Amino acid sequence: MKKILLSGLLAVMLAISFGTQALALCVSAPEANLRGGPGTKYEKRWLVFKYTALKKIAKRKGWYKVRDVDGDVHWIFGRLVTDRYRCAVVKVEKANVRIGPGTRFKKSAMSPAIKYDSFKVIRRKGEWVKVMDEFGDKGWIHRKLLWIQ
Repeated sequence: MKKILLSGLLAVMLAISFGTQALALCVSAPEANLRGGPGTKYEKRWLVFKYTALKKIAKRKGWYKVRDVDGDVHWIFGRLVTDRYRCAVVKVEKANVRIGPGTRFKKSAMSPAIKYDSFKVIRRKGEWVKVMDEFGDKGWIHRKLLWIQ
C-alpha cells in the first residue's frame, strides 16, 4: 500500500513540476520585440534580450501571449523563445552577484546586477541560483532577488 501511495504522490509531483515549467519561456534570440498583439503589425512595446524570462499564457498562430516580471502582458514570436532551459530576471533595483553561493563569497565582476538584467539558470544550491548572462559570465544570486521562469 505504501508503494502505491508513494508512486501516486511522485506522479502528481512530477505532473505539477512539468506543468509549471511548461509555462516557462526564455528569449533565445539576441534580442526580441514584445508586441501588443500576435503579429508584426502590432505596436512594439519593449525590446528584450537573450535569457529574458517570460510566462506563457496562450499561443496563437506561432505567437505566444506572455507575462513579464512586472505582470504586464505582451506577445512574442514563437521562434524567438524556448522552453528548453530556465531563465531569471532581477526583480529588485540592485542584486549582488557573488562568485559562490553565499554572502561569504566575494562579489563578482558582474556585480551588481540591476533590475531587469536577465540570466540563464545554471543550477541551484539552497537559496542561491547560479546564473549565466548573454556573454557567458557566471555568478550566484540569492533566489529571493530573482523572478525565475
